[in-house]
Amino acid sequence: MDDAEDRRGEAAKLSRRDLFLAFFKIGLVGFGGVAAWVQRVLVDERGFMSLREFAETQGVASALPGANTVNLSVMLGDRHHGLSGALAALSGLFVAPLAILTMILVFYDRLAELTTAQGALQGAAAATSGLVIANAFRLLRAIGGDRVALLVAAAVFAAVGLFAAPLVAVLICAIPASVAAFALTRAHP
Repeated sequence: MDDAEDRRGEAAKLSRRDLFLAFFKIGLVGFGGVAAWVQRVLVDERGFMSLREFAETQGVASALPGANTVNLSVMLGDRHHGLSGALAALSGLFVAPLAILTMILVFYDRLAELTTAQGALQGAAAATSGLVIANAFRLLRAIGGDRVALLVAAAVFAAVGLFAAPLVAVLICAIPASVAAFALTRAHP
């Protein structure tokens, strides 16, 4: 049994509590930007899925309407316990940020004008950007030498990141094209 099979075996035992606590941590430590924390918690810390499974699930979650991490939490929760698992993961993701946001709103008028508060927010934005970039590189490594996947990733990055094409339009074109490319390359290696 290889490492990926071990992880799938562990993942099959996930409880609603496991789902809630994992997504609670993601929501708590990633307040303001959870994308960089999702992989770290679900793959590295908890071993809920392999890096490859995460990349594939995150790809589907990104293609669906709505926030990627919300979609991922619903997909993972549903995979293990149906609707109740999806609700457990989703509520775990939202509990901490909603509590923190409520506290911030109470004190916002007093804090908004403080130079230190503005500096802290700018520093947090820079740190989050770095985490997102590091996460992207880890996902690229998970793709490995799969030329079709790398080509699709590069094309989407160029279209959206460099040429500022609308994400929805890019996804409408990229998803069917990538499915066809994968089907053709897998049929004729």
